[in-house]
Amino acid sequence: MAENTGIKHGIKRLQSVKTWQLIILLVLFGFLAATFLRLNNIGMIQRREAVLNADQQGDADQIKSRLFDLQRYVTSHMNTNMGTIYLEHQYNRDSQEIINEASGVESANGNIYKKAQDVCAPRFSSYSHAYLQCTVDYLERYGPSGELRSTVKLPKTAAYSHSFASPLWSNDFAGWSVLICILIIVMIVARFIGIIVLKLILKISNRG
Repeated sequence: MAENTGIKHGIKRLQSVKTWQLIILLVLFGFLAATFLRLNNIGMIQRREAVLNADQQGDADQIKSRLFDLQRYVTSHMNTNMGTIYLEHQYNRDSQEIINEASGVESANGNIYKKAQDVCAPRFSSYSHAYLQCTVDYLERYGPSGELRSTVKLPKTAAYSHSFASPLWSNDFAGWSVLICILIIVMIVARFIGIIVLKLILKISNRG
């Protein structure tokens, strides 16, 4: 009899917390979690844009600083998956510098580099990797050695690609909001299962 009283008391305690109350809390914290997750993502986008802007400006120190800021932010905040960022302008500048150094060689055909520019520049509306490749192709074809690719090595594009991993959970407002949502869901499920189990035990006990 005492055991049944304890079970009934347990059921009453579980039923004192209404499911609708927990659901309201879940909705509120779910909204907060979605907001903070969105803010995390916006913060990543802003820092990624700062890296791209620094790449356009061509300041190596600024590029390094912005990349470090992006890496630090992404690796310490959830929902900041950034994909891969490519420093196209820095790649083009470095490639151009390499070509410039190799273009000082005069050949029987005159200044090959100037001719390469005259041929390739009208074909492209902006400075790009395609323009660089056109220049290299022309230099290789008409250069004095005929094997310019063996002496002119453009940088590897992989060295200009950066990707940082976002954690599954982070110790910030977004992380704690998500954690609270999970705990509320666990409470709802545990409450539901607990009431069913206690009622089942009480039913078996009454039969005995």
